[in-house]
Amino acid sequence: MGFDRLIERIRDMQNPTVAGLDPKLDYVPRFICDEAFSKYSDPLEAAAAALLTFNKGLIDALCDIVPAVKPQCAYYEMYGWQGMRALYETIAYAKKKGMFVITDGKRNDIGATMQAYAAAHLGTTAVRGEQIAAFDADALTVNGYLGTDGIAPLLDKGIFVLVKTSNASSGELQDKCIGDKPVYRVMGDMCEAWGEPTRGAYGYSAVGAVVGATYPEMSRVLRKLMPKTYFLVPGYGAQGG
Repeated sequence: MGFDRLIERIRDMQNPTVAGLDPKLDYVPRFICDEAFSKYSDPLEAAAAALLTFNKGLIDALCDIVPAVKPQCAYYEMYGWQGMRALYETIAYAKKKGMFVITDGKRNDIGATMQAYAAAHLGTTAVRGEQIAAFDADALTVNGYLGTDGIAPLLDKGIFVLVKTSNASSGELQDKCIGDKPVYRVMGDMCEAWGEPTRGAYGYSAVGAVVGATYPEMSRVLRKLMPKTYFLVPGYGAQGG
């Protein structure tokens, strides 16, 4: 349940790192782009093919030392449906190599719409009596600011809820207080409560938290308040964490 498989891979590899797969054509080696654009006349088809080839190379290089990858949906969506196919194929390839896949989509809605997001990214969709996995990732980042209605459809999945994000302006909302408690702590308390029924073999629930490395003091506070919540910690490296 939850993050048991991720925890086991981290333990086996002695490496808690997740590698972001956020490709742009500018990041892809020239020879890969040239080959893709010589093969496809449609620029979006060529771009998507180049991204996929690049991602496969990264996954091949990382799968024996890094337990997880985190593709960010936006970097694929901007290349149209062809880019989304590249996302699907990237997830499938990473899972084939044994990696844990976190789709960074930050989805947020309620009711049937959130159920649809859950089915699309983490579950299956009924098609003429057959249950079919669409993207089939292991976990999804979500925005919890619609409250329980936006989280309940995902509670049997693996999710990371935005709690204290790594961006510079996060404090404009997240550091504001409700009574004497900042919003990020309120969200942290909610994550612990949401996850209580979903604890796995290692004591952590299926409801994780996104807690930015750029705010280490707040991270330490949250770690004490959220002992059963697994943390996804963005911001390491380029953002200064």
